[in-house]
Amino acid sequence: MHLDPLAAALVLSAAVLHAIWNALTKSSADRVITLAGVMFTSLVVGVVASCFLPAPAPEARRYLALSACFHFGYQLFLLYAYRFGDLSLVYPIARGSAPLVVAVLGASFAGEVPGTVQACGIGLASLAMTSFAFDPRVAHPDVARSVAAAFVTAAMIGSYSFLDGQGTRLAGSPWSYIAWNCWATAIAFCVFALVRQRGQLWPFLGAAGLRGMGGGLLAVLGYGIVLWAMSRGAMANVAALRETSVVFAAAIGSRLLGEGFGARRIGAALCAALGVLLLQSG
Repeated sequence: MHLDPLAAALVLSAAVLHAIWNALTKSSADRVITLAGVMFTSLVVGVVASCFLPAPAPEARRYLALSACFHFGYQLFLLYAYRFGDLSLVYPIARGSAPLVVAVLGASFAGEVPGTVQACGIGLASLAMTSFAFDPRVAHPDVARSVAAAFVTAAMIGSYSFLDGQGTRLAGSPWSYIAWNCWATAIAFCVFALVRQRGQLWPFLGAAGLRGMGGGLLAVLGYGIVLWAMSRGAMANVAALRETSVVFAAAIGSRLLGEGFGARRIGAALCAALGVLLLQSG
């Protein structure tokens, strides 16, 4: 199930959107509030859209429920990883490793066994994107903690991506699953953030919350494109294309956050592009 050129282009656009809203979250003074703004926006959009769409088929709802659990785990571990590590360390590991998880799950449970060339493309793209995290840097005592949390985050991302890919295909209409996914995967974190703030709503109306709401619109659009694409092509292909957001995030970090983008990262970006080309061949 290869992606047609239009779907591939849209997934690459989704990768850009994902990199932007993650950069907004990472650079926020209060990441929990900002991520809560992202999730609240997703929840509202999902509830409104669900009112105008049929419910997804019952076969898809078990995948949605499991996906919501993995999404919540991803959100918590991502914040934990960002607490001790910077964007250029955590993001490439978390996003770059995820396509390998999706490929293994897709081959094991969905019969999506990639050919030799496609498997090499997935592996090359994932390794190249993960390598963005391993530029020379000054070590600090929390690096190991950040790396461990980032790899757990990658496992969460790969798991919910696989579950959502399966759920979208069984839902009857991908748009129904996308709408329900928006609110189902946002509720737990919104409750968590509200409890953390002891029921006070005013922090969510400040700069961090409003930043998150803007990022939430980008997140909804980007992940909606990804789920739609998974209904048309192999899940591992879509996941690898989507996680080229690592390259875009590195560029954003270089231009806006003052992070380096030297020859080593340029080489990694070229390898990631080659991996994506290989995965779309055949």
